[in-house]
Amino acid sequence: MPYVEKEISPLVFRAYDIRGVINEEFNEDAFYTIGRALSVRMKQLNRTSIFLARDGRLTSERLAEALKCGLLDSGIDVIELGAVSSPVLYYATHLPQADSGLIVTASHNPAEYNGIKIVLAGKTLTKSEIFELYQIIQSGQFVEGRGNSSFLDILDSYADLIVSNVHVMRPFKVVVDCGNGIAGPLVPKVLERLGCEVIPLHCDVDGHFPNHHPDPTVEENLLELRATVKKHQADIGLAFDGDADRLGVIAESGEILWPDRLMMFYARDLLKKTKNATIVFDVKCSAFLTRIIEQEEGVAQMCPTGHSIVKSVMEEKGAILAGEMSGHLFFKDRWFGFDDALYSACRLLELLSQNTDSVSQQFMEIPISVNTPEIKIPMEEKDKFLFMQEFEKKAEFPKARVIGIDGLRVEFSDGWGLLRASNTTPCLIARFEAEDENALEKIKSLFRIQINQINPALELPF
Repeated sequence: MPYVEKEISPLVFRAYDIRGVINEEFNEDAFYTIGRALSVRMKQLNRTSIFLARDGRLTSERLAEALKCGLLDSGIDVIELGAVSSPVLYYATHLPQADSGLIVTASHNPAEYNGIKIVLAGKTLTKSEIFELYQIIQSGQFVEGRGNSSFLDILDSYADLIVSNVHVMRPFKVVVDCGNGIAGPLVPKVLERLGCEVIPLHCDVDGHFPNHHPDPTVEENLLELRATVKKHQADIGLAFDGDADRLGVIAESGEILWPDRLMMFYARDLLKKTKNATIVFDVKCSAFLTRIIEQEEGVAQMCPTGHSIVKSVMEEKGAILAGEMSGHLFFKDRWFGFDDALYSACRLLELLSQNTDSVSQQFMEIPISVNTPEIKIPMEEKDKFLFMQEFEKKAEFPKARVIGIDGLRVEFSDGWGLLRASNTTPCLIARFEAEDENALEKIKSLFRIQINQINPALELPF
């Protein structure tokens, strides 16, 4: 079908990627137009070829086709990868054919969303570079040409590379919940090749997400995984988000091992081998992570939330490990430095296999505080950043250390609290951690007071 160039709402050009509700905020014509704009940037970077992938969402195939046509009509050669995960797309950009890639995905967002994750000339785009695409569209200054389309199957080479890179020294019984996301066909096969017995859960790709949202940061989405781990007396449960760049983990006891504790576990091991190495983490992570990194003679580097931001800070600081509380985990000691849930899961199994103790026993050495998961406070897209501007200007926290790199993280002697605007969903995000329940309640109360001074009508779920 012919596509037409179309004006697009600036709201879909977000901090880490392009994302919105299909048929409300954008459609196939918009994806065609974005392809045209991306081609302008490609030409500016002296690039003529790009990889194109898509996840398993119901709209991804037709949106990817529109995006491809926008690229081809601008003289860019498109190498299609088919339906694969974001990490497979990132892996492709390290191959000789091209160092740029796009994947049509909305990650863990609900089924009505879709979007594009972008790598150009080997780099994930920054917030300003993503908004530049909107400005190109506004200008209407596109390039003309006729590109060629081809297909490349790299799933086997990606799987082979993981299997050759990771060494799991004893067998594990693993329950895998792919949440009907794109990881389903690949993850069980790779784990079986590493010697694991795999019990698959929702590993068929279904863009309706009929069982639960593929978001492993939400405890409710891990309930079935936890029950299945216990039922089968499995050693561990692994959960993957919709495009397989975020990981959730359940111990054999049913305990959730949140990503900041996973990072403590990884960091302790990596820093024994590489002293003075830098480890990057986002503002939502536990204060214990900083302590463990520094105890092991590493350099702790906090940064704003966002996979593209973490990647750029990791690159800038030469870090060997990075991660976010949302489950994005990045290894660069002997991997590529992109967020890859399957590779991170395999590295976890490798580390656990060096000891005969259960997962729970091994994690007893990793400190845990009294804390909350991410708390979402619903707020319109157009209001959330304005609210945070007011909060950052007016909130008062005497005798506390205030870190303002992404919202406000306020650190007290006995804990900390965070309030920031989500860049992917219409809400604010809060999180709290403290030495005990009393301290936690005190910090929450201080935040409630400051938030209510700005908007007394706002309903707070904490």
